[in-house]
Amino acid sequence: MTVRKFCAALLAALVGVVLGAGPAAATPAPPPPAPPPLTGEHLGPDRLPRCTDVVAAMSPRDRLAQRLMVGVEGTDPRSTAENVRTTQVGGIFIGGNATALLTDQALRGVQAMSRIPLAVAVDDEGGRVQRIDDLDGDMPSARAMARSRTPEQVRALGEERGREQLARGITVNLAPTVDVTGRSAAIGDRSFGDDPETVTDYAGAFAEGQRAAGVYTVLKHFPGHGRADGDSHKGRVTTPALDDMRADDLRPYATLLGPGGPLADGRTGVLVGHLDVPGLTKDLPSSLTPEVYALLREEIGFDGLVLTDDLGAMDAVTDEFTLPEAVETALEAGADMALWSSGGRITPVLDHLERAGLDPAANDAAVERVLRAKRVCS
Repeated sequence: MTVRKFCAALLAALVGVVLGAGPAAATPAPPPPAPPPLTGEHLGPDRLPRCTDVVAAMSPRDRLAQRLMVGVEGTDPRSTAENVRTTQVGGIFIGGNATALLTDQALRGVQAMSRIPLAVAVDDEGGRVQRIDDLDGDMPSARAMARSRTPEQVRALGEERGREQLARGITVNLAPTVDVTGRSAAIGDRSFGDDPETVTDYAGAFAEGQRAAGVYTVLKHFPGHGRADGDSHKGRVTTPALDDMRADDLRPYATLLGPGGPLADGRTGVLVGHLDVPGLTKDLPSSLTPEVYALLREEIGFDGLVLTDDLGAMDAVTDEFTLPEAVETALEAGADMALWSSGGRITPVLDHLERAGLDPAANDAAVERVLRAKRVCS
């Protein structure tokens, strides 16, 4: 072969490789795997500021405000945004059936008014207690879930619902109910069953699904409303004695939230009910009794966020306390956040708390738990 023919053949081969023609063409590299979805759960603690530094930079009134979760009107995004702007509360609770706050990304405008990310909470248990059914469809009650689905299916349902909640701006679901059902009609089908293991399995599955979607879950109603003799919306109610409750009502909390429990990682909180528990409470309902919070913290070993049940619309509390008094008593007893659903009255409550002079160290520790739950700091 002449030099000219050799050069021509070499040039042709090189052109074929460059153009991908002929047997010498390179195999295309596979596309890189899609990155995981970007959510707050992908941020490690080292990517967040220290909670002690964040709290130290806050004014005393702003620290108190972080400990309040206040009911708002779902019909009026503008007034909600203004309330958040002027008070800087830690969270809002959307009750009722109005949907204006949950449509057209209205909650983005509300979040924009908060210097620290706002917790946006609903009761979305399913059955007779749900909040986005008019928008995203009906969800069965806890009892119906346990009767018709496996725990794995309930986990999938919880995750699907969580994605719908998060898309509407909801960050906290005051669910699932872990009450072990007995005689309480107030709970009834809101419970997964009358067996602690069934309740634990199904409530844990629903919570894990919600958490996978990025929603913060809250177990309720500690220490257990399922066997109480009435409805705390209507007055004081009494549960079985504490030793009896340890064998049933407290087991889901100990299993799910105790050391090493599947939900004991800071992404699930506890809501304390308004209950009289022989052997535990005395003159005050559980939400206002220090020994109840000590039971949760010390015996069960839970170190996450603890909220009260509604302090403004339940006769078990309102028959004996004004709202500012109830909030003060609950926070002093050990609650991290005080919840009331009836809206308004934020400034009088904050004024009262400033005059009350809560213990500074305990207050700062509670604010840190609030901020950690909201993934503001670590």
